[in-house]
Amino acid sequence: MGLIREETSGDSSPGFSFMDSLNSLEAQHRLPARIKTDFHEATKLARRFNDEVLRPIYQDIDRKIMEDNEYLPVEFIRKANEWGLYTFWIPKMYGGQGMNMLSLYPFMEEISSVCAGLANLIGAHYLGVSVLCSSCNIKVINRILRSVVSECNKGNPCLISLAWTEPDAGTDSSEIPLLPQAKVRTQATKVAGGYMVNGSKVFISAGHVSTWHMLICYEDIRRPADTLIMLAVKNGMKGFTFGHKEEKMGQKACVASELIFEDCFVPDENVCFSGDQLGGLNITAREAGMKVISLFPPVSQPGVGSIGTGIARAACDAAIRYAAKKKIAGESLINQEWVQMAIADMYANVVMARALYMEAAYAAGLKSMIRLLFAKVLFYLSLYTPSWVFTRFVSPLFNLEIINRLYRKMNFEWTSDEDERHMSGLGALTKFSCTDIAVANCAKAIDLMGADGTRNDAGTEKMLRDAKLLQIYEGTNEVNRINLFAHHIAHNMPGVRVFE
Repeated sequence: MGLIREETSGDSSPGFSFMDSLNSLEAQHRLPARIKTDFHEATKLARRFNDEVLRPIYQDIDRKIMEDNEYLPVEFIRKANEWGLYTFWIPKMYGGQGMNMLSLYPFMEEISSVCAGLANLIGAHYLGVSVLCSSCNIKVINRILRSVVSECNKGNPCLISLAWTEPDAGTDSSEIPLLPQAKVRTQATKVAGGYMVNGSKVFISAGHVSTWHMLICYEDIRRPADTLIMLAVKNGMKGFTFGHKEEKMGQKACVASELIFEDCFVPDENVCFSGDQLGGLNITAREAGMKVISLFPPVSQPGVGSIGTGIARAACDAAIRYAAKKKIAGESLINQEWVQMAIADMYANVVMARALYMEAAYAAGLKSMIRLLFAKVLFYLSLYTPSWVFTRFVSPLFNLEIINRLYRKMNFEWTSDEDERHMSGLGALTKFSCTDIAVANCAKAIDLMGADGTRNDAGTEKMLRDAKLLQIYEGTNEVNRINLFAHHIAHNMPGVRVFE
């Protein structure tokens, strides 16, 4: 790293910094060497899961939901739980199995290469986990995650969803500069002992099959950026009901749900974040709320990138198999030069997408809210310490206010502006690039296969349906492009206006 210097003046290009794309190199000496082993272990686990669980059922589940939109793949969720997949990446300190969280990304690529919809029934759960953790309320995090692990260990899958998108507020409510103008409607009113919530959420991934819901709402819907609040809503709470299931084009296995709140009472113990929890911190409620919604995308967006990479890889594999089998005038299609060039482009796309989401994964391990888990001493202590030690001696410490305050200081005050800028831009770049590649590879595969590629049994039309959704959720790709411009290009260009 000694020969690489950050240039901020003179003739240097304002939009290109070596330091924005060297996380993988920095990770070689800063992150634990063990994570490479974990990547291989997670990939092997995914391949076994594909062979034994996914491949025999995924097409049948897709057809069932096409015929009956009310169908939910609960048997698959039970099977995934039997494999431990809903607790595998929960840290040991919270009662989980403690697998290195970065290994979730190659795992998601692998299973997404078979079915992105079923893969997202796992990925959406860990999105919920990451959002809960972004509250930095370690007391609530510990209690909820331990309840999740306890239920899963009893054979009762206990998933967490993110409840954010509203009928009139989507990507604008998730982007910090746009939030003040977002037409949000879900309001939490302070009452004795908790909050009363009214409003609704839509397009909530895995909502109907989740037990906990990380609800993003506002105490004053006229000032959402100043009054953001995160509540943990559990199934069965009075005033909380499920609405309709969206009839969406792709990833049908992962239900997109409507959640309805009508005078839903959420007790104080389930308040993950609110502006009145900031005693002892040198930060305003608005600044802290914006921190909360900026902490988890750098962790979740590489996951979306890995799903896109898995679909892109599946499309490339499908094109290769088809071209090798198809004969035209007695000659194998794969011997045509134009076919070879098309497949080479698709293969290159997969390699580029994987390199990009892994770059973002290394950045998450170095600079995001999960960075403490990858400090070498803590990493190896967690790896070799029995789980009962955390339960007996560490878990009680999380109830101490001083621990909560220190944890919030670390994430709300001690994360540098430069690291936040870097992570936000890289997450956005990963999200739109990998998902665009997924769509491009699916289109190339169908073009190569012609009419055969549009048939349901060929599989490629499902890949395209699944890939298209990736361009929309976790922030539309258009907004993510603006986010990249704002954080990696315009930050050195005074006077340039973005998000207007």
